[in-house]
Amino acid sequence: MDPMATSARSISVIIPVFGESAIISQTVRQVRASASGRPVEIVVADGGPGHATLAALGEPDVIGVRCPPGRGVQMNAGAAVAGGGVLLFLHADTRLPKNWPAAVDRALHDVRAGAFSLAVDSPRTSLAVVARFANLRSRFERVPYGDQAPFLDAALFRELGGFAPIPIMEDVDLFRRLKRRGEPIAILRERVLTSPRRWERDGVVRRTLGNWRLRLCYALGAAPEDLARSYRPDREE
Repeated sequence: MDPMATSARSISVIIPVFGESAIISQTVRQVRASASGRPVEIVVADGGPGHATLAALGEPDVIGVRCPPGRGVQMNAGAAVAGGGVLLFLHADTRLPKNWPAAVDRALHDVRAGAFSLAVDSPRTSLAVVARFANLRSRFERVPYGDQAPFLDAALFRELGGFAPIPIMEDVDLFRRLKRRGEPIAILRERVLTSPRRWERDGVVRRTLGNWRLRLCYALGAAPEDLARSYRPDREE
């Protein structure tokens, strides 16, 4: 692959949201500021009631998409209107590292899909441990989670048919399909910084064990629909 062709490709950042009116403008500003002068396309796919997050968005030049709820459905809706040669999927409560487009360019010189490592925006030792184990797991399995800001060659994403329209584990499903195709997956050393709000709300132990249980049940063949019914939908993410 020609490295110059890779570095010249435009990047679309797709942000699925549900009830993120309070933080969406800050998220968009951070994406742009951390891009270190690189122009990027930003698509916000709102599946919330009344699409209130889009109504609260105060930043210019953002593509807004109104769509049904469901993170996989929303990310597919955002990808459908995105014009970039690279698609990066970002949770609204996650911050990208400085000069992240250059890190994406370097990764996509050698592979067609990847994700960042994870850090949690908290001084709590327990959450540092959670992030450390999450990074070890993703480097070993090469199956990152959605809060690691996964990115793909846009053509590859469309070849795969996008995210499965399932209520949970859409990120795991996508990267499992990539692995079955024999696609190498890069896990970057650069870290995204995600909000601790999920662990603070549910408790570190409860939330972490719940996540492990969901992943184990899914690996053993449980249907995503059954898992979603047993898991309180997290509309804050």
